Amino acid sequence: QVEQRHYLVSKAVDEVQKIIQQLTKEISDKATRFQAISNSGIHNENIKVLAPSQFLITVPLRGLTGYRECQVRHWRYYTVHGAKLLSSVRDPEELHQWLEVEQFSKSLQQWHETDVNIEGDLVPAKVLIVFRELVEKSITSCNLSSKVTVLESFSSVVRVAVETSESQVEVELVPAVEIPTCWPEKARWPRCLKRWPSQEKVQCIKSLGFDLLARSNYHWQLCFSRAEHILMEGLDEDGGCRMKCFRVLRQMKEDVWCAGNKPVITAYHLQTVLFWTCEKYPRTKDWRCFPEAFLRLVQKLHKCVSQHFLKHYFVKNTNLLKYTNTSDLDLVARKLAVFLENPVFCLD
Repeated sequence: QVEQRHYLVSKAVDEVQKIIQQLTKEISDKATRFQAISNSGIHNENIKVLAPSQFLITVPLRGLTGYRECQVRHWRYYTVHGAKLLSSVRDPEELHQWLEVEQFSKSLQQWHETDVNIEGDLVPAKVLIVFRELVEKSITSCNLSSKVTVLESFSSVVRVAVETSESQVEVELVPAVEIPTCWPEKARWPRCLKRWPSQEKVQCIKSLGFDLLARSNYHWQLCFSRAEHILMEGLDEDGGCRMKCFRVLRQMKEDVWCAGNKPVITAYHLQTVLFWTCEKYPRTKDWRCFPEAFLRLVQKLHKCVSQHFLKHYFVKNTNLLKYTNTSDLDLVARKLAVFLENPVFCLD
C-alpha cells in the first residue's frame, strides 16, 4: 500500500507540476513580479503534498533582494483596501510578520505601486488579488480551462482544482518571497543541548534561510520548506527506520485514522510529529526496531491530537492545531486510542 501510494502521488505531482509550471510561466510572461515554478520532479521544494488530493504550491516573487529584519515596531491604521482605521490592526501571530518594502536593499519599482503596497507595507491580500486575476487570465490564454478551475474562497487565498488522469487535486497557489540569505529571529532553533540534528546539519539548514508566504490579509507567514526538506533527506543516514515509520504512519492516517480529501491532520502535521520524536530520541538504537519506533510515533501523534496542540518545529510558540475543528480532532484521537489498545494487527 505504501508503494502504491508513492506511485499514485508521484504521478499526480508530475502531472500537476507540468500544468502549474505552464500556468506560472504564462503568469510570469504577463507580470515580471511572479516567477514560474521549476520542474524538478517529486522532490520539488515548491510543492507540499498535504494529502494525495491536496497540494500547496509556492510561486516565487521576483525583484525583492537583500532582506533584513525590521527592528522598529509601529502601528498600522489601514484596511487592506487602503481606507483609514481609527484603531490599529492587530499584531501578527508568532508564525507571521509584517513586511515592508524598505526591508529589501533592492526592490523592483512595481513593489512600490499601490496595487500591492500600502504606506510602505507589502500587503499579502493585495498581492493575492493581483495574483488571482493573473491566474484567471492565464488559464484562458494557456487553453487550460478543461484542466484547471479557480475555486471560490471566503478569504483572499487562491485555490484551483486540477484534473489529473486519476483524480482531481485541490491546489493552493501561494505567492512567496524567498529569503535564502538569513535565518529569522522568531525561529530560536535549535533549542540548546539537543543531539538531533547534528551541528553540521544545523549550520547547513540555517544557511538556507526561509520564505514568507502570502496566505492572510495583512501578515506574511514564515515557511521553512528548504530546512524541512534537508531534515527529511538525510533522516536514516545511520541505518535507522525513521522514514519507514513516517511512511507507514502517513498510510495509516490516510486509510484509517483521518481519511478524506481535506483531512484535519495532514502530512505536514505528521512530519512535525516525526521531527519532535527524532529530537527526543536522537540515538541510532532508538530507531533499530520498527514496531517500537512506530508505536512511539503514534503515541506522540495521539498526545498532540488529544490535547489539540502541536508545536511548530522551528517557531515554538505556534500551535499548528490552533484553528483546527476540535470535534474532528477528537474523532481522530479516538481512532488512534483504539489502535494503541491493540496495535499488533498492523505491526505484524
